[in-house]
Amino acid sequence: MPVGTQAAVKGILPRDLINDLDAKIILSNTYHLYLRPGHEIIRTLGGLHKFMNWPRAILTDSGGFQVFSLNSLRKVTEEGVLFHSHLNGDAHMFTPESTVDVQIALGSDVMMVLDECLEYPATHESARLSTARTVRWARSAFEHFKQYDDGQRALFPIVQGSMYADLRRECVDQLLEINARGYAIGGLSVGEPRPLSLEMAHTVAPLLPKDRPRYVMGVGMPEELPEYVACGVDMMDCVLPSRNARNGCLFTSSGRMLIKQARFKADPGPVDETCRCYTCKNFSRAYLRHLYQAKEITFSVLATLHNLTHYLDIMRRIRQSILIGKLPELIREVRQNVAALDSVPMV
Repeated sequence: MPVGTQAAVKGILPRDLINDLDAKIILSNTYHLYLRPGHEIIRTLGGLHKFMNWPRAILTDSGGFQVFSLNSLRKVTEEGVLFHSHLNGDAHMFTPESTVDVQIALGSDVMMVLDECLEYPATHESARLSTARTVRWARSAFEHFKQYDDGQRALFPIVQGSMYADLRRECVDQLLEINARGYAIGGLSVGEPRPLSLEMAHTVAPLLPKDRPRYVMGVGMPEELPEYVACGVDMMDCVLPSRNARNGCLFTSSGRMLIKQARFKADPGPVDETCRCYTCKNFSRAYLRHLYQAKEITFSVLATLHNLTHYLDIMRRIRQSILIGKLPELIREVRQNVAALDSVPMV
């Protein structure tokens, strides 16, 4: 899912997300929209779909990850999380119930419960207490959600447990009692080694119902996407395609390309000869490097379009490989390509 934190996927128009990318669903952020412009304003303007003119599905997270990233600006209680806005310092309270209310006001199609997301590393005891609280909050959220549940939207509980497989399994066992329409795996991409993220997904995904969406939050690199799908994951979101695009890092079939490098100064070729996107069909590496060096906004637009195309095409290729029974071959191919490529540092 392309990430549209502030009701906009940075660097690309909704029109292009539909016409060029055929994105079926995007993600927006409850925390940021709650603070600005405010969920009640968005409600009065017809909800997120009308507000941002997006006719397809929208998933919103609960804002829990953002709140817990505030560190000294928040305090966790059994009731919820007291936090101070990063915008103006005003105090606010998120509870399991209030975050459902906010997402209902936003008009989300898929909503997330409030969960507690720990930084890495965390002790087993702190993770145990945090996971237990996450389960209690999930039960409270679903009890509150009953008044809104018309069968047209879904609320997902989130599996936590830090990097402890036993806590993850216990969390799944308890959340399955909720009988939700889908389940999310959270608490990843919080500073842990990337192989550990995948290990936790491999632990949790097979334990979740196979007839309902399984969503891993905040992953991953292009070469990791088939690995997550192989362990049973159906949905993923990540800011990397758009964020890295703005920073001059382009994802290609031959690895990551840092467009600022001098070797592209007079390069007439496209970013990726195998790519179908508007950027690759119409512009050279030299032109894109020039735009980046000149700090032209057009660079971010063209780079974002390319990176999102790359990601969504990977997902299309994965779906096709599943339909024809060749996902294992695709994963082997991706692993071989990764092993063959020189490592290029992220920007």
